[in-house]
Amino acid sequence: MKPFCLVTLLFLSAYTLSAQNIEQKEKKISFIPLPVIAYNPTNAWMLGVAPGASWFMGNKKNTSISSGLGSIIYTTNKQLILTAKTNVFLDGDHWNLLGDWRYFITSQPTYGLGTGPNSNKIAGTGYEYEDDLFSCPIETGQMMEFNFLRFHETIMKRYQDSRLFVGLGYHLDIHSDIQDNLLDLEAETPVYTSHYLYQTAKGFSTADYTLSGISFNVLFDSRDNAINPYSGRYAFVNLRVNPEFLGSDKSSSILWAEYRDYIHFNPQRPRHLLGFWTYGWFVTSGAVPYMDLPAVGWDQFGRSGRAFTQGRFRGEDVWYGESEYRFPLQKNKETWGGVVFVNATSASNRLNDINLFQHIDLAYGAGLRIMINKKSRANLNLDFAWGKYGAKGFYLGLNEVF
Repeated sequence: MKPFCLVTLLFLSAYTLSAQNIEQKEKKISFIPLPVIAYNPTNAWMLGVAPGASWFMGNKKNTSISSGLGSIIYTTNKQLILTAKTNVFLDGDHWNLLGDWRYFITSQPTYGLGTGPNSNKIAGTGYEYEDDLFSCPIETGQMMEFNFLRFHETIMKRYQDSRLFVGLGYHLDIHSDIQDNLLDLEAETPVYTSHYLYQTAKGFSTADYTLSGISFNVLFDSRDNAINPYSGRYAFVNLRVNPEFLGSDKSSSILWAEYRDYIHFNPQRPRHLLGFWTYGWFVTSGAVPYMDLPAVGWDQFGRSGRAFTQGRFRGEDVWYGESEYRFPLQKNKETWGGVVFVNATSASNRLNDINLFQHIDLAYGAGLRIMINKKSRANLNLDFAWGKYGAKGFYLGLNEVF
């Protein structure tokens, strides 16, 4: 980690100066081409660029700040990660547009469904494929390789002069060229993975699958700044319906419900606060392919579950909660700040009678914040996190986690 920290400090100096120049020139768009040299449990070492931008689509007095984050990253796990994620407010906040585009050539381990010691229940203890004949138990992560394409776009109209928005969205997720590395059906003692057992039980292909649907959305957003809030609340409900006639392999529906809030300790130092974030993600009808099931780390900006690999906890129902204490590190300035945080995840496994909240898995961590653009409040984030089962990670990013 030490060489990485040295490189990071060099970049911090350069980009703090760059952000100051942007502010002095009074540019309407703040663009930060953040280089990435980082490590996390999902991707190992990452090298690339993760540009961030913030701008106003109208008068600053009545228009919220818009933001976009992207990435072009290659990893030591031979993964290619391309993303573009946006939160746009049009003039006067009359419309709010959310975008999430991704293309991955990637790999990641899966650990079955649910949280707790029995989350890998069938594959971990062996599957009885004939009377008194069991598959080989799997006690480690089950590595999978796949390509992934996501196109999510949501447009919502503001209701009168309130902070309530309602609207529709379209969502497409395609997993292809799936290689389930531990699966071995021809071995003398066959090896059945969680992915294979779930897919065959639900009647899905194990090689590729598509989830395509429309969503109905309700959003309440009174935050004073979407990329680094000091005050306000955020609540978002998304009901996604995935019919076969739109291209889904099977019809289904999925519900996402999210809430964020911020409590201040000192009105004179608004950066000194306690933030709360929670969401629930549920399959409400039909069947959803394994990799499209609710999973930690697969929220729009991929911020949940610090310490754990993306998708470490997966299930038909997922609850996630996080609290973060944020504080300034300078007496009279806001440039440097710190955070400490704790998060919790619970997931169900309906096939194996593991219920939501039956087991909760925890992680915790601390981080550094450097405000590189005071007008937009854009932060550079450096976080260390540790979790159950020996999980740990180091994260570099832009803007607050929530």
